[in-house]
Amino acid sequence: MDIFEASKSFPAEEKYSLTDQVRRCSRSVCVNFGEAYRRTKYPAHFVSKLTDCDAESTETEIWLKFAFDCKYLSQEKYLDFSERSAEIGRMLGYMINNPEKYLK
Repeated sequence: MDIFEASKSFPAEEKYSLTDQVRRCSRSVCVNFGEAYRRTKYPAHFVSKLTDCDAESTETEIWLKFAFDCKYLSQEKYLDFSERSAEIGRMLGYMINNPEKYLK
């Protein structure tokens, strides 16, 4: 939701590119995580959805870097998002490498 709020101030000409993309992939991280949780009975599906989460998280990072480089995000906001993204990546990586701790 923080990314959604920050993207509200992006220029109108970015509506169908940067704004749309960063909103979609950031939401997709959460959606894929929810789907992964529902697949804890099936180890391969669980890990597959977690890797989808990780990929969407990386895409989000890249779009945020574009936003920063285009001066749509302050350095403070970008660094905050970047640190939070890195933490999410670490958590997802741990879950991907240790799925047995989360399986039903």
